Amino acid sequence: MPAMLIHPNIDPVAIKLGPLAIHWYGLTYLVAFALFVWLGRRRLSHSPYESQGWTARDVEDLLFFGVIGVIVGGRLGYCLFYKPFEYLAAPLDIFKIWKGGMSFHGGMLGVIAAMAWFARSRKRHWLNVTDFIAPCVPTGLASGRIGNFINGELWGRTADPELPWGMLFRGAGALPRHPSQLYQFLLEGVLLFALLWLYGRKPRKLGEVSAAFLVGYGAFRFIVEFFREPDVHLGILALGMTMGQWLCLPMIGAGIAMWAWAQKRLA
Repeated sequence: MPAMLIHPNIDPVAIKLGPLAIHWYGLTYLVAFALFVWLGRRRLSHSPYESQGWTARDVEDLLFFGVIGVIVGGRLGYCLFYKPFEYLAAPLDIFKIWKGGMSFHGGMLGVIAAMAWFARSRKRHWLNVTDFIAPCVPTGLASGRIGNFINGELWGRTADPELPWGMLFRGAGALPRHPSQLYQFLLEGVLLFALLWLYGRKPRKLGEVSAAFLVGYGAFRFIVEFFREPDVHLGILALGMTMGQWLCLPMIGAGIAMWAWAQKRLA
């Protein structure tokens, strides 16, 4: 049997100044926010935004609205999608976000709602707003997955012992596992960003870039779920799919429908 990689025992606290502890996961969020602002400002020069009066202030406001949407939507989505009965029995536990539990799909719905509010306040079409932010989102997802890897959480399913990058994670048993956090970093983060940035920098019909994000993320996440360990309390669901995969199907379907709508509306 080849030597297996061992997940490095990284202290989750990156910086400690007296009683103040700054965690790596918190730093990855700061990186995600900084990347969004940087990319958003560059996106201001893309068509059609350079002629629509978009400003750097709009980018900063989008970040503010988006953060609220991610936190509220991500938390409520986790409670609703993954542990509905537990939180119905103790609804006040919903506010205990320090105990963990966030859902990407819930966070996405929260961001959509926040972007709709932003669009209304600026008297813009909400798809114009989501088209703007779509290429700026994957780098934030990539940063978050690095945080997951540093913390040694959300590891993958058991891997073939011959797999060169199979890794032993603390608390995950004696068998090597897929470092699925890094798979998600590469697919949902780096690759999705590259595709959307190249696609979105040229003039597109209203809704096309948003549709590409929905289909792209949904497809990549669906694939990675085959390598990611399912949630212990849910396991494998109907048709041999995980909750993450079931949540990706309507996402992909919505993206396809949005694409078809864009073609018909502006044909």
